[in-house]
Amino acid sequence: MVNKQKKADIVLISNAVFTGLESNPEPKAIAIVNNKIAAVGSKEELQSLIGEETKVLDYGDKLIMPGFHDFHLHAMMGSLALECVNLFEARSEEEAVEMVQQYAEQHPDEPWVIGFMWDSSYWEDKGLPSRFSLDRVFPDRPVVLFHAEGHYSWVNSKALEMANIDKDTKNPSYGTIEKDDNGEPTGILIEEASSLVTEYAYDLPKGKKASLFRNFLKEAASYGVTSVNNLYGTETLSKLDDFELFQEFEENAQLTVRMHLFPQLDGDIDYAKQLREKYQSAKLRVAGLKQFIDGVVTSRTAYMLQPYADQPDTCGHAAFPSDQLKDWVVAADKEEFSIRFHAIGDEAIRLALDVFEEAQKINGARDSRHAIEHIEVINRDDVSRFASLGVIASMQPDHMALSERGVYTERIGKEREKDVFIINTLQKSGAQLALGTDFPIDSLNPMLQIYRAVSRIDSGGKDVWSPDERITVSEALRAYTYGSAFGTFRDHELGTLEAGKLADIAVLDRNIFDVPVEEILDTKVEMTISDGKIIYSKQEQPSFS
Repeated sequence: MVNKQKKADIVLISNAVFTGLESNPEPKAIAIVNNKIAAVGSKEELQSLIGEETKVLDYGDKLIMPGFHDFHLHAMMGSLALECVNLFEARSEEEAVEMVQQYAEQHPDEPWVIGFMWDSSYWEDKGLPSRFSLDRVFPDRPVVLFHAEGHYSWVNSKALEMANIDKDTKNPSYGTIEKDDNGEPTGILIEEASSLVTEYAYDLPKGKKASLFRNFLKEAASYGVTSVNNLYGTETLSKLDDFELFQEFEENAQLTVRMHLFPQLDGDIDYAKQLREKYQSAKLRVAGLKQFIDGVVTSRTAYMLQPYADQPDTCGHAAFPSDQLKDWVVAADKEEFSIRFHAIGDEAIRLALDVFEEAQKINGARDSRHAIEHIEVINRDDVSRFASLGVIASMQPDHMALSERGVYTERIGKEREKDVFIINTLQKSGAQLALGTDFPIDSLNPMLQIYRAVSRIDSGGKDVWSPDERITVSEALRAYTYGSAFGTFRDHELGTLEAGKLADIAVLDRNIFDVPVEEILDTKVEMTISDGKIIYSKQEQPSFS
């Protein structure tokens, strides 16, 4: 009987295999047949599955684990960011302009100059920049530069002109065209105001989009990312997202990650159902709907229960009226959609939970796996509601070190600092965690999120922010694999290394359970397997046994 058994295409062996079923890695072997895991056991137990054609890869002490499943990203905006100027290292407005100028000179044929990741909270004066500094270098070429948090942009006069924005232009319903004392636009566009410019800047030809997406897939493979959740990212991104392009990649066998699409929750349930029907394969599917409740802390657009410490006349406000959000969610929940809400402030998080609770009362309780994204500042009274309502806590731990901590604390006040990114408290309360990056707000590299989750080192690089909120490597990896699979109703086929599950696997160049915490940041991916195929491998080949 053994001889008739189908032989494995690949057998992976390591002294450190993290299946996700145990708390620590163990010596194991994994047999892959076609696109599935055929068996997990000792090397001896799997010997009968090794045939003449089987590729046997022994990784020694390197860690084998389920492929990373990024629970929250924006693939096309991230693809674009990979090619554009990154301004995170700039330490002044002048330095940022200089970096943009150098990039623009190297890309003379790009009609728009696009950049990402500037953050004036790291600049000496900490003030917001203006269009005039860009105008001196770019009088005739439009420029749009996104802040590190992605919720506001810095543009020049040419970009304003092309978008027909002047002193008489009204603010969108959720957003602000910042203006000076004379009523003239300053060049800062907050929240949905940025979409007035990206309507033009992001109007890219299909070929360009395909090239960008191809680079994204390579980037994902190099980081061991085998599944992603592509979330709606406001009207700012509406010109970039292209589900039909993703489908073309799938049809041409070029889609090397599993893509779970979360288009906009906007009340149009019929259209959402059409999209769900159109995209429902093993590689590409509509998995739910997503919407924003608020903005971010640094621009004071996060919706808070109490006023901002440094601007007591505002608590921020919701992107939509609460009754409208409830109507949308009740209708979508009735059609068994999973809903994801961006909610950063404590009032926004409470509103999201209230809306989910209302849907449960009206439609009846079900296994909905709704999720709240980010969960930066939370009121402790709301923590237990995640588990009781079955709401997933979707978090990006490295975000706590993206914003300069001093500025962040100035906004919310010292008293609320203890309630920021309380990932361990949420986990202990029984909430299901799922981790991701919010790429391109952060790098697609999962190691940054793992490191920050287990270290809690803040933006200064030394101090630990609420050490009790640290979680273990095992908990972080499980949230980044099983937690995300659970959140997309795929825990029966993804997220752990078990016989019968899909062969989506990552091999790291070291066992991160067994190294100093800071070394997690240096960890690279040795190999990535998606659907049973090797989609990435470092130059040095593993030993063959």
